[in-house]
Amino acid sequence: MHEGEILAWTEAERLSFADLLEGLEEKDWSAKTLCPEWTVHAMAAHLAQSTRNRLRDTVLGAIKAKGNWDRMNVDQAIAYGTRFSPAELVAQIREDARSPRRSPGAKPIDPLADVLIHGQDVARPLGIARPMPGKPAIASLEHLLVSPFWGAKKRCRGLRLIATDAEWSGGTGPEEVRGPLVDLLLAVSGRNTGLATLTGPGTALLGAR
Repeated sequence: MHEGEILAWTEAERLSFADLLEGLEEKDWSAKTLCPEWTVHAMAAHLAQSTRNRLRDTVLGAIKAKGNWDRMNVDQAIAYGTRFSPAELVAQIREDARSPRRSPGAKPIDPLADVLIHGQDVARPLGIARPMPGKPAIASLEHLLVSPFWGAKKRCRGLRLIATDAEWSGGTGPEEVRGPLVDLLLAVSGRNTGLATLTGPGTALLGAR
């Protein structure tokens, strides 16, 4: 796996996410996502903004949020969303679909994981089935398990994750967690909704974390 392949996957997911947004009704844009503080509009703003932020924006945002990265992302997405209509945000996501720009310290695969997960954050509360591409999902899972930024290293300590819809397993430990790639990815990234289809003795521990 190399950066060109990761970027191609990211581009495809961004364009697919734009298609998803474009197919929504007007009322859907004010619906809550799996990220409690973000509506669909704010989530679209986050994805659009992620390729347009400059280092100065990140530094000022981090200062304003007193070093809380999650708080910064929430506040910036909400503020950015107030500046653009749904159609404008969709256009920005399409225009920047192949952009390699990412946050300071982020790896090339972080934007891929971001759009894969956020696509589900939007689709699931709206009752929309959104397929999860296998190879990108596996690459994202493997990254989250070792990344210091997603909280997955601590969340999955002592757990062995096993996909039931692909030839993949990851993590080390005596307690197994089994399920579809999409739900493993959601649970590993801290979404409780991903736990619904997971089985195995480690599932309760993952949920508690």
